[in-house]
Amino acid sequence: MLKLRLRRTGAKKRPSYRIVVAEHSSPRDGRFIEIIGHYDPLTEPATVKVNEDRAKHWLSVGAQPTETVAGLLKRAGVIAAAPAAEAATTDAS
Repeated sequence: MLKLRLRRTGAKKRPSYRIVVAEHSSPRDGRFIEIIGHYDPLTEPATVKVNEDRAKHWLSVGAQPTETVAGLLKRAGVIAAAPAAEAATTDAS
């Protein structure tokens, strides 16, 4: 299974991340298929840049984002955020 996940880069105590498409069994900083964006949590506000076309392509062929990457994709506007009313009904069930 393919995953959209973060790959840590940057110096010690100064993390930055690349958003990559990788096989789920590959190590965090190991082999990947494609870089589709980057995330820098140290800037104010945090910087998120994503190649929307490639992200949508990988999602359409079945790649699953991790929870963190899903949040970043929502922030970047690639994935539509769930309406609050719909989220409340799923929690109540």
